[in-house]
Parts: sequence; C-alpha cells; structure tokens
Amino acid sequence: MGKISVVINTLNEEKNLPGALASVKDFAGEVVVVDMYSDDDTVAIAKRFGAAVYEHKRTGYVEPARNYAIEKATGDWILILDADEKITKILADKLKQIAVDVRSADYYRIPRKNIIFGKWIKHSRWWPDYNIRFFKKNCVVWSEIIHSIPVTQGTGADLDVLEDNAIVHTNYTTIDQYIDRLNRYTTHQTLVLLKSGYKFSWTDLIKEPIEEFVGRYFQGEGYKDGVHGLALSILQAFSELVLYLKIWQKEEFEEKNITITKISGEIKNAQKAINYWVADAQFKEKGGVIQKLKRRFKLI
Repeated sequence: MGKISVVINTLNEEKNLPGALASVKDFAGEVVVVDMYSDDDTVAIAKRFGAAVYEHKRTGYVEPARNYAIEKATGDWILILDADEKITKILADKLKQIAVDVRSADYYRIPRKNIIFGKWIKHSRWWPDYNIRFFKKNCVVWSEIIHSIPVTQGTGADLDVLEDNAIVHTNYTTIDQYIDRLNRYTTHQTLVLLKSGYKFSWTDLIKEPIEEFVGRYFQGEGYKDGVHGLALSILQAFSELVLYLKIWQKEEFEEKNITITKISGEIKNAQKAINYWVADAQFKEKGGVIQKLKRRFKLI
C-alpha cells in the first residue's frame, strides 16, 4: 500500500487537535500539521503526537496554507482533515482499501457529518456536504479563493452517502464562534466579489438574505432540523446581509435613491418567493395529493 499522509491546518486548535490526531493514529503513515502561528499549545500537541510541523503566515482562511501543507506531504495518497474533524475506523479501513486498489479513482468526495450546536444537522445543504478530501498526490490543488472548489486531475468518485462513510465534523459549537467566523469570511468574500466587478445594489440587501433563508429553510428542508434548522437558516441569511453591507462599506456608504414604491416592490417579490416555497414545503410535508388519496381510502 502506498503511504497515506494526513494533512491538517491549524490555528489555535489545542482543544480540537487531540481528537483529530487520535482518529488517524492507526491510519496515517505520516501526519503533516501546518500551523498559522498559534498562540496556544497547538504546535506542542502536534509535536508530541509525532507530526511533521510547519508554519505558514495567517491568511484568515485555510486555502493558501492547505496547498502549502500538501506540498510538504510525502505520501502517495493525501487525506485532508480539519482540526475539528475526525474519521471513524470504518472510514479509515475503507480509505486504506482504496489506496491499494489499482482500480481506484484519482480523488474522492467524502460526506461530512456536521455537528452544529450539539446536533447532527441532516438537511439544508449540511448533509451530505460532500468534499474532496482523499486523493493521489498532485491530483488536487486548491484555489486561493475562500471556500473555493479545488482543481482536479484524473477521475473522481464519491463515497456512498452513509453515516459510516462520513468525516465527523464538530462544526460551530457556540453562536460567538459562528459570528466570529462570519465576520472573517465575509471580509474575504467582499474582496472576491469586488474583484469580480460586482457593484453594490441596495436591492441585494433584501434579495440575497431572503433567498438564502428560503433556500436553506424551505427548499433545503431545514425545518426538519427543528430549532437548529431555523437558527442556522437565519444565521446564514444574516451572513449574506453582512456581506453586502460590507461591500456598501467598501464603496464608502454611497447614498442610494430608494423610494417606498421600490422597497414595496422588492418586498412583494420576496414574499412571492417565500409563499411559493412555503406551499412547496407544506405539500411535501403532507405527502401530496396521491398520498392523501391513499390515506383517505386506507391504502397506506
């Protein structure tokens, strides 16, 4: 079997890193930790485990440091793991099998089980949350744009959408943590949008957050995750609002001509979208016309 390198990027991860490292103890032929000058014991923990430790300047997001970490890895296969993630023994065994199979693809998307505010979130784009995480060396490279899709070479494949196949991701644990990341991420997303030529439009302060909420809560069935689903849909919508407000800020809060008529029109359009997806969700939840008839005639 070719050597498997596990690559982990870190910044102040002393609480999470031990769990990630323990999960790959009997799996990795090599662990590479690239740290962005942590202020806590992250580096000491990594060294005690026996990881190869390197440093990279802080960038505010992981993609540039991830490419650097991959370059440092010497394995034939690379597993990308975040410090707040773990792999199960079942997944580890499956990846080992892939690494020895001559028929294997060049890269694999692996589902992620996101634990947010203490609960596994199963809807609203949080599951299966496929990510390219296991690949042959030199087959995958990340763009330096935040949350970008990596550039791949060769053939790809997906692991089946099963809990046993999933990376376990202890994602946001507090609202404070969510808001802190939101602030960092939206700052970088603002720069990306501006570089693409985007010009601020006040209508996006209404359209974008509402579309995000509707897409996650109704279309993405976030309502099936209870209060967690509602809270996360609102937070994601708030993130969109902050993003477009930061773009307005970059344009030095330029005044815009807004009338009540224009605002009313945007709100009416948003209400139409909400009404449509509410009706769609209710239709799905009640089972639709065919299911109703079956229940009526006691066929189910």
